[in-house]
Amino acid sequence: MPIDSTPRPWWLEPLEETTGIVGLSDAEAKARFARFGPNLFRQRQKKSLLRQYLARFKNPLVLILLAASAVSAFTGELANFLIISCIVLLSVTLDFVQEYRANAAAEKLRQSVSVRVNVLRDGQPMEIAVTTVVPGDIALLAAGDLIPADGRVLEARDFFVKQTLLTGESYPVEKRPGVLPDTATDLQEATNAVFMGTSVISGSARMLVVKTGADTAIGEIADSVSRSAEPTSFETGTRRFGMLIMRLTILMVMFVLLVNAFFHKPWLESFLFAVALAVGLTPELLPMVISVTLSRGALRMAKKHMIVKRLSAIQDLGSMDVLCTDKTGTLTEARIHLEKHVDAEGRPSERVLELAYFNSFFETGLKSPLDEAILGHRHIGIGAWKKIDEVPFDFERRRVSVLIDNGAARWLVVKGAPDEIVGLCTHYEADDAKLQRPLDEAALAGIRGQQHALEEEGFRVLGIAWRQVSLDHPHAVVSDETELVLAGFAAFLDPPKESAASALQALKKAGVAIKIVTGDSDLVTRHVCAQLKIPVTGLLTGKEIAQMDDHALQARVETANLFCRVNPTEKERVIRALKARGHVVGYMGDGINDAPSLHSADVGLSVDSAVDVAKEAADMILLQQDLHVLHAGVLEGRRTFGNIMKYIMMGTSSNFGNMFSMAGASLFLPFLPMLPTQILLNNILYDISEIPIPLDQVDTSETRTPRVLDMNFVRNFMLVIGPISSLFDFLTFYIMLVVFQANEKLFQTGWFVESLCTQVLVIFIIRTRKNPLKSRAHPLLTAASLTIATIAVLLPFTPLGTYFGFVPPPAKFYLILGAMVLAYLCIVELAKQGFYRWSGAAKRPRKVAI
Repeated sequence: MPIDSTPRPWWLEPLEETTGIVGLSDAEAKARFARFGPNLFRQRQKKSLLRQYLARFKNPLVLILLAASAVSAFTGELANFLIISCIVLLSVTLDFVQEYRANAAAEKLRQSVSVRVNVLRDGQPMEIAVTTVVPGDIALLAAGDLIPADGRVLEARDFFVKQTLLTGESYPVEKRPGVLPDTATDLQEATNAVFMGTSVISGSARMLVVKTGADTAIGEIADSVSRSAEPTSFETGTRRFGMLIMRLTILMVMFVLLVNAFFHKPWLESFLFAVALAVGLTPELLPMVISVTLSRGALRMAKKHMIVKRLSAIQDLGSMDVLCTDKTGTLTEARIHLEKHVDAEGRPSERVLELAYFNSFFETGLKSPLDEAILGHRHIGIGAWKKIDEVPFDFERRRVSVLIDNGAARWLVVKGAPDEIVGLCTHYEADDAKLQRPLDEAALAGIRGQQHALEEEGFRVLGIAWRQVSLDHPHAVVSDETELVLAGFAAFLDPPKESAASALQALKKAGVAIKIVTGDSDLVTRHVCAQLKIPVTGLLTGKEIAQMDDHALQARVETANLFCRVNPTEKERVIRALKARGHVVGYMGDGINDAPSLHSADVGLSVDSAVDVAKEAADMILLQQDLHVLHAGVLEGRRTFGNIMKYIMMGTSSNFGNMFSMAGASLFLPFLPMLPTQILLNNILYDISEIPIPLDQVDTSETRTPRVLDMNFVRNFMLVIGPISSLFDFLTFYIMLVVFQANEKLFQTGWFVESLCTQVLVIFIIRTRKNPLKSRAHPLLTAASLTIATIAVLLPFTPLGTYFGFVPPPAKFYLILGAMVLAYLCIVELAKQGFYRWSGAAKRPRKVAI
């Protein structure tokens, strides 16, 4: 008989000495952390600073340069070897230091909003980071928490967990302590265990942590359950930009090598020249500029009460042209008050308040603001009533039921969305609950009228119903929620937020459309919109969305700006439909049901008071639930985008034009137009002048509308500005060869000075769409640019210049150079203004319903 070698699941193993456990001691927890490591199912090995630095040398161009310098050393060109090696080391070190500091600052911010969990240590509850949980910890769980690890349930109170991620089950599963039969080997049968990454829907529990990190169920299947995020529009744009530059670089390098081979020029010198040309064309500082600019943006946003978890989300926030949000807490104060409790005929009813109080008091799910309003309205004595069981709230049923007993009677009390509750009732209470009347069509019409009248006044309405069951009725299940008796309605008021109207106007002016996606009725939502002066351009309900296919929904989402009575699945469909229409979509949510939508949106936004599930799914955390904070974040995202675009525009215009000239010059010159070491020096000095770009101010006009990285725009800009740079380079060639009758060294010196001065100074033209005299650059950018230009002018007169092969140009050269640079900057400014007028670069924002 074959022996089953399948290991026995840990949830079937007996628990040892779990009774009266007070948790680990601090010393034991540290020892176990050292043994098991951090609680990460995809643990990233943190490289040492030295390894991070050495990793920079994996860049193919860097390796080619180092190899070329080694060849120079073997052939006796020690000066070339030293110069190339020093320049490469300086470039790599500069990139590493800047990016390391930027990433360290951003990581510190991310840690400030990391998910935490309550555990027992030395018998006392304490809050720790999820990553520090170790086997043996006792975790205290409540509704809205993420399960921090795999473990056994020790105690549970109506504890329901959603574990769709692992098992595919769409409904919450109840978990209880206890021993399971040996046949319960599947995850779905492990009712005494909980698993990392799942979430608590209702109830509370204590769990003993058994498995952490890669040993958990989700850790074992991490690659299959986690889908890589789709690249954002900015990430796609930068990738296309890189491919464009790479293709141009390969073509130009091949051209130079072929030309030099045809003219029988020295092979090593030609090879070094081609490699140096590739370095000059490659935007090697782009990753550093992006990292530094994004981290600075994250630090600035933190000062404005927004914490960035995913750095690239800053770009998405700046590009966002549609924001989907619920109205509670965003458009309203989230200070909900119970204003009315009426029976089915519209008369005030203490019976309705009593039943609503019982339901809210005994339910163990995450207390909603409505529950808190009921419990805070007035204290009602519970007496002999005790809870037997409950059916927790879910977003498909949109109701919660509790089974209660006082020894003489047993009731099922149900509270939820009024449409759902009324639909489950067969009778209603009348005459102060003394009578129960059948719910016929006439009565139903009157009751619906009462509900709609309350909603039209702006009240949020809950239906309250109940039914009596037998005293031996053991459990509450969904099928019990039938043949109910309608007690009446509880009506709540959530006043509009005073700051919401002005914030909405600011977002509208910034080109961001607001679409309200809510579980409330359309009547309540319309009332809030009227108070905030939000025009309703179109309305879709959850039922209508459920009946549409994706193409029909995509056609309707463009004009509709209210989506009411929607469940989480329908919310996610709305977001995907908007993205399919080409919009960059943000979603703001703070509840258990918001996680799918936060994942689907281009940028997920939550608040610091949100449940763990929502905070974990979000890309950014607002420390204040205020649209003004979000508006400030949007503008910061656009400033960040603007500064990155400055570097891209520089790299594809003046810099590219100079490299193109260099390749063209090799056609007719009997010598190299610039030595490889001179090209590398030119490149490193230019890069140094660009380092302060992340600090630069961005014109207000650049932040007025959403912008995305448009490669057609970048290419067209390159084709307009690049040739102007090349034109002045060829003019320099003519002056050096004809006017000054320059030899090889004087020619290379003159062009080095001219190309570096034009490359560096043109930043003042390209950095703004306006007149450069009316838009001041950051003082550090100005100082860096002028310093590099000065170095270029003075370098030929220094001993260092002789090592690079420079000779002092005549004084007349600098007079001509000054005139040429001035003329070049003026012509680029004229071309820039013409380009923006021709291209319509200041495009109007896409028209969407606001």
